[in-house]
Amino acid sequence: MSDEVTPEILKTQVDLSGLMRVLGDHLYSTRRVVLRELVQNAHDSCTRRRMETDDDFEAQITVAVDTDAGTLSIEDNGAGLTREELIEYLATVGRGYTGHLRRAEEGEGPQALIGAFGLGFLSAYFVSEKVELFTTSYQTPDLGWVFASRGGERFRLAEIEPRATGTKVVLHLNDDASELADDEITFSLLEKYCGLLPVDIQMKGHGRVNVDPPWREPVSSVVKRRRDLLSFASRYEGLFEPVCTIELVPKGDNGVRGVLWIQDGWTFGTSDQRNVSVYVRGMLVSDDARELVPTWAGFVGGVIESAHLTPTASREDLLQDVPFLSAIDQIREALIEGLAAISRDQPAAWRRILTRHSEQLLGAALCDDRLFGLLAEELRVPTSEGELTVDAIRERSDGRIHVSLGEQGGYEEVLFRALRVPVVTGTRYAALPFCHAYGEKVGGTVVQLGTEEGNKQLFPAAMLAEADRASLLSLLSSPRRAVVLTRFEPTTLPAVLVPNRDAALKRRVEQDGADKRMSQGVLSLVRLHTAGIDGAVEARLYVNVGCPAVAALPTAPEPIRTQAAALIRSLAELMSSRTDEALELDMNATLDAMSGALSTLMGLSEEGG
Repeated sequence: MSDEVTPEILKTQVDLSGLMRVLGDHLYSTRRVVLRELVQNAHDSCTRRRMETDDDFEAQITVAVDTDAGTLSIEDNGAGLTREELIEYLATVGRGYTGHLRRAEEGEGPQALIGAFGLGFLSAYFVSEKVELFTTSYQTPDLGWVFASRGGERFRLAEIEPRATGTKVVLHLNDDASELADDEITFSLLEKYCGLLPVDIQMKGHGRVNVDPPWREPVSSVVKRRRDLLSFASRYEGLFEPVCTIELVPKGDNGVRGVLWIQDGWTFGTSDQRNVSVYVRGMLVSDDARELVPTWAGFVGGVIESAHLTPTASREDLLQDVPFLSAIDQIREALIEGLAAISRDQPAAWRRILTRHSEQLLGAALCDDRLFGLLAEELRVPTSEGELTVDAIRERSDGRIHVSLGEQGGYEEVLFRALRVPVVTGTRYAALPFCHAYGEKVGGTVVQLGTEEGNKQLFPAAMLAEADRASLLSLLSSPRRAVVLTRFEPTTLPAVLVPNRDAALKRRVEQDGADKRMSQGVLSLVRLHTAGIDGAVEARLYVNVGCPAVAALPTAPEPIRTQAAALIRSLAELMSSRTDEALELDMNATLDAMSGALSTLMGLSEEGG
């Protein structure tokens, strides 16, 4: 006799009430999806009838609500159900006839089917006190059946007088789902969920629910197609007026089709108004599939459909599988090609796009060389002289592109306004990297103001007699300020104080490290950059020796030259950025010094007078 023990083979038990509770609470995000699920079942029933019979019928789904009775009904003239099918498919969780058809059939027919998991009818129990289903199958047209259940654990099945081939589901809604008996709410939900289904859907009291999207029709006229797409986009864009559209045309067998549109609302660099609805076989799966659109296109809305994208079990999201990634590539390419076509064929719309979305397009141009080539000469960047193209900036600056990373109102604004030279506001989204890319690809030298290298280009060192040099350094030096003798235009400006933003970065890094706000790995990398920075120098005072007032300082009598030097320092302090974190400005001390110097000079003038 063998010592081996024969294992028992046991069957897994299912707590149906527990399963129903879990599915009801967690499968769907909202009870409203019951409308989508039951219309989907009705659609598949109509598709089944077409696949399995030679019946010449016009498929139709009719939805009705009775507010007083608190009921919602969905009726179709599809295949209907036999007694055996009611038991095997309707009353068996996870088994549906649609799934059976998908496995058994090939070709275009199964592609039109929506359901997959046999879970859709469960949603009826989540919103109802009682569910009733009346059906007559095309296979047994002389028999009618009524199916009724409370909660889904038990059901009653009885033979009734036959009705027209098809199925009618009546939901006796519970209090939590009473809104579904509201005529307007239900109609708007039908438009949202079922708007692209090919089967005719009627709602009593409203008429036809769904529409035929333009891209399903052949192109008879480019102008008419453009107008039809724009009208469709206006129906689905809830926040902004669409400026123009880009049609999505499948390339190959597995592509998506639909329409993208450019929104008219103004955007900034970080705006994200992407608004994309995805329909799979005509039924809404997601109304926020923004991941399909590039992040640089925060001004794009769209409606797309596909038979190849894969819904999750709840049909409220998409699996990020191979078809999903392929759709991302297709949409990106369509946007790039579409923007190029708009710039060529729709100049008025193109001007609106450039005006509304200039900041985001600066970032877009950095993401793809084709976009850069399309946008580089037309995009405007923010400057001290207003928004200008980079080409116009180069022309007014002898081939240079001056960029400031300081706050508005700093020395850059004072100096360059006097020269009528535009300075790019480098703190605005993508402005600095776009200028660098322009300099590399098109031409131009980027001068980044406030950095050591940029300041060397802007303020070249001046040669002076040693005595004059020593005198000026002595007169104009102050704590945490380094004095640099230079020559620059205009000569009427005696000096400018330039914050040392590298030193400010060093201080911020040290503070972040002490406060543990930055990871050690990142902190180590940043410190490699800041290690050689002299943090003791908070700012540099660039003294214009070409200014007559400065040139006269070394030989001026005392105490005039000392007070004049104090006045020059104070003016430079006041003209520098008052909100720049790189520069700690004691306003009271600066004003006191300036007032004292003026008083002394005025007193000297009175004595001399």
